[in-house]
Amino acid sequence: MSETAPAPARLAPGDPAPDFTLPDADGRPVSLADHRGRRVIVYCYPAALTPGCTTQAVDFTAAAGDLAEAGLDIIGISPDPPEKLQRFREQEDLRITLVSDPDKQVLAAYGAYGTKKLYGKEVQGVIRSTFVIDAEGRVERAAYNVKATGHVAKLRRDLGIG
Repeated sequence: MSETAPAPARLAPGDPAPDFTLPDADGRPVSLADHRGRRVIVYCYPAALTPGCTTQAVDFTAAAGDLAEAGLDIIGISPDPPEKLQRFREQEDLRITLVSDPDKQVLAAYGAYGTKKLYGKEVQGVIRSTFVIDAEGRVERAAYNVKATGHVAKLRRDLGIG
């Protein structure tokens, strides 16, 4: 009988969002607390420079202006080192904040790291997830196992942002 790690604790609306300070693509610290007073979309993705994650990051970049007008900032979190995030940003002309969580502590705190199915097998990894954090730092929305393609459009519809 094989041992599997317990499923990560999932966040729900009303929960306090786990605070974090992580380096961005330029190595500068980015803190969730710096965004108090504004809503923040925190999205967790497995790996920069992969097809699904590129689709999602490009879609968030395309929506960034409308989301900012609606009072929403965007922070993407992956376990990639800042140097890889910098290549990702430059290669795809991304204009959103990407931060590095190599030890996966923040991803785990959000319930976005743990056992998941990949091609029918159970593996440990980043669970593609998106959270909307309110201006006071509480979880407004939590979505786990989201699809890379079409997710940003669905999020815009759910938030009533044209």
